[in-house]
Amino acid sequence: MAEKDDIEVSEAGLFPALYKPPGLLPIAQLKDALLYTAETYPVTIIVGETGSGKTTQIPQFLHKSGWTSDGSVVAVTQPRRIAATSVAARVAEEMGFFPGQLGQEVGYSIRFEDVTSAKTQIKFMTDGLLLREMLVDPLLKRYSVIMVDEAHERSLSSDILLSLLKKILRKRPELRVIVSSATIEAQKFLDFFASDEDGKVGGKTKNELGRIITIQGRVHPVDIQYLVEPTADYVETAVQTVMDIHSTEDKGDILLFLTGREEINDAIDKITDRIVDFGPSSQTLQPLPLYAGLDTEQQQFVFEPAPENTRKVIVSTNIAEASVTIDGIAYVIDCGFVKLRNYDPSLGIERLNVCPVSKASATQRAGRAGRTRPGKCFRLYTESAFADLPETTFPEIQRSDLAPVILQLMNLGITNVVRFDFLSPPPSKLLIRAMDTLHSLGAIDEYARLTRPLGTRMAELPLEPMLAKTLLNAPYFACLPEMLTIASMMTLQGTVFVSHDGNKKQEDKAKRRFAVAEGDHMTLYNVYESFISHGKKDAQWCRENSLNFKALVKAMSVRKQLRNHLERLGIAETATFDGPDAAKLRGMNLVERVRRCLTTGFFAHAARMKSDGTFTTPKGDVTLWVHPSSIFFHRKADWVIYHEIMETRDKTYIRDLTTVEIDWLTEYAPSYYRTKGK
Repeated sequence: MAEKDDIEVSEAGLFPALYKPPGLLPIAQLKDALLYTAETYPVTIIVGETGSGKTTQIPQFLHKSGWTSDGSVVAVTQPRRIAATSVAARVAEEMGFFPGQLGQEVGYSIRFEDVTSAKTQIKFMTDGLLLREMLVDPLLKRYSVIMVDEAHERSLSSDILLSLLKKILRKRPELRVIVSSATIEAQKFLDFFASDEDGKVGGKTKNELGRIITIQGRVHPVDIQYLVEPTADYVETAVQTVMDIHSTEDKGDILLFLTGREEINDAIDKITDRIVDFGPSSQTLQPLPLYAGLDTEQQQFVFEPAPENTRKVIVSTNIAEASVTIDGIAYVIDCGFVKLRNYDPSLGIERLNVCPVSKASATQRAGRAGRTRPGKCFRLYTESAFADLPETTFPEIQRSDLAPVILQLMNLGITNVVRFDFLSPPPSKLLIRAMDTLHSLGAIDEYARLTRPLGTRMAELPLEPMLAKTLLNAPYFACLPEMLTIASMMTLQGTVFVSHDGNKKQEDKAKRRFAVAEGDHMTLYNVYESFISHGKKDAQWCRENSLNFKALVKAMSVRKQLRNHLERLGIAETATFDGPDAAKLRGMNLVERVRRCLTTGFFAHAARMKSDGTFTTPKGDVTLWVHPSSIFFHRKADWVIYHEIMETRDKTYIRDLTTVEIDWLTEYAPSYYRTKGK
């Protein structure tokens, strides 16, 4: 490894467009007040907009003032993986470390990727990852300070984490909790930590418990403009607004908020077309997408300075509201909507609904324009519509499938989940559905107690409950190596096949080359086996076969980690367990054993094909459409199980399908289907 003196790096480092001397950031003025508050009170609530420096500077303040001197670690949690990884790189760089040294004093940890070491003193991670750490260390004793960043986003994991930190403070009064929020919810967070029956937490009264520190992040005014009349097509209106800004306003980049990938691509296509129609101009437009599904390299484009005489137009989802700060933005266009996941407990379907943004989100969006100079925000809705918006975003815990998090809580010893101290209590229907799911999988018994060993093992695997059950059942079906591969490929979430040159036909041809008649799971297994054998883990081979090389390398890493998890549970990859039908199962071919094994975990996700090519649930009450990524998009089947179900644009799609026999459903889940048939 090269020494520091061997390499010359610019002062701006890896992200020159983001560089701002730490001393000029708004948080710098509050360094002493913040450190005093953290020293004096168990809980500190920081209110400051993205760009104020709180995420990058507070961990460094704490580190330099001695909170890591005894070997303890300062933890910073993020709701998004991109934020955890990118901020860790930024902080490491500011502290004088080079890219190859990330994972030493500064590191990050996200699901299936741990870039830390015994030397790590500042650790960035997703909030869900810290929850998993509590399975091994319930009181989080290795941490002196835990900072929950972007808490206003009210992600499912961050809400649960705050509830558990409140419990930990009773046992560890020396622990310091810092909650970072960009909105007025700060008082709610402080009230929550002080909300015991006796008004105390860890022997502290509410006034002794903590303080709220407010950072003035935006120093330039933002002129907010509204539509006089509502628009019927906000994407078209947004594109026209981009062109109007480009033709009439001063220099400065544009940030356009839309709801998802399809709208973003549509808007970029329209902008590209109109640039041509615009005619010769002294300045041109460079439209760039930004959403969570983009590769890291593509996401970094938005931070690069625009070429000379070029104005950037960044077309983004709400990821640009809080997780990233982009310099040079002078104009913001807010479509007024956001795409949120909503789980329907009665049907077990996750819906992607386009909803009006909250006032807090609208304020966040407008604030992007006032970072470096006075800016303008164009809201594509009327002023009266803004007045009717909800104050804050609906918490994720009140609209999500709670089965995974309840399984984790039970494994942490929270036996009475109904009486758990939630920051925002979820609806009873969500709790009941989650308990039903866990009971049908055998993770909890009829008294709502975690079963052993199955329930505890399911909780300890970093997979959703259905997939965890399938993997743990694999030794009974003599297919554990195959299920390890399938489970690791399932974590890639549909990123295996790619159109490298935008050639969709080439991608479809590649899919047919690997397709297995029995379904998508065995097709993914086929891809992986071909990659490690015929493809020899080669990037060029992946390109020739329209495969995502980085995704497949990731699958190899995930598979190894899952295998290690099982070994810690005492299950070797070569393990085979004898069940009542062991002899019969051994006489079956591998594909049938895998399909039967999948049925034991995903029996609740069964569907039957209708004559028109769509599917229906066993009750026949919901029509299901095959996702275009599935090999069954143009093929026939009778009964299938599916991995994921989601409603979007008035259609309910199922993806990752495998054919099963109807008899297997009643064989492996007799109580579930008998109950449904009553």
